Amino acid sequence: MAEQTFAELAASLCARPPRLGPVRLAAIDGPSGSGKTVFAGRLAAALGGAPIVHTDDLLDGWDDQFTFWKRLEELVLGPLRQGSKATYRPYDWVSRAFDGPEITIEPAPAVLLEGVSAARRGIRAELSLAVFVVAPPDLRFQRAVERDGDDSVAFRAYLERWRAAEDRHFAEDQTAAAADLIVDGAAATGGDFFAKAGT
Repeated sequence: MAEQTFAELAASLCARPPRLGPVRLAAIDGPSGSGKTVFAGRLAAALGGAPIVHTDDLLDGWDDQFTFWKRLEELVLGPLRQGSKATYRPYDWVSRAFDGPEITIEPAPAVLLEGVSAARRGIRAELSLAVFVVAPPDLRFQRAVERDGDDSVAFRAYLERWRAAEDRHFAEDQTAAAADLIVDGAAATGGDFFAKAGT
């Protein structure tokens, strides 16, 4: 299993040119439950506290799985591209409305975009780094249930539909093939290390 440190990856990202205006945008993509959020958090820390935009915060519920992008563009990517701060209210999955506490993202040297379809074809030319995180389906399902605290029949139905849609998206978009780095989100690593998939 080949390992790399988050510090090394952070240094590599900072050495790359910004492509979203003044921002080095790094996309952390992959299927639900693969470990994207944890990976993004650890990379952000290695970058000295880089801001993270979670795509789930911009989805208008389960049915907005891929169609949220216009909202992301208008509220986040557009302002950052112009060197301006981005401001938005995240979606509250309980109230089912965009009424969470306001989030402000500064046009920092590096900004992380984390979530399913974050590295989609339409943004690739403006990414300084594209990461795809993978993990076995059973583990991903277990993590999703534990994360959301819901083992109901209705939740499982939503999750299965979500997973089928993301599988189709990744196949059509060729996301993994276009990624700069594929990470094993199931590997047990400690400290500052992560494992590369397939090595």
